[in-house]
Amino acid sequence: MILNDDVDQCPHHPSAPVSSDWTGYVIIVNPERSEIAKRLQVEKPGRYALKVNIR
Repeated sequence: MILNDDVDQCPHHPSAPVSSDWTGYVIIVNPERSEIAKRLQVEKPGRYALKVNIR
């Protein structure tokens, strides 16, 4: 999920690290009907990064 710049904690996974270093993104509007959402295992609509670099 792509968060706003002022957010430093994931609302869905508070213990997961947050990174501003990402490449590419996809917008999922209707995850129930989306093949991309199924492949990415996305269950909620939103903006998702395709590649995230955690350091």
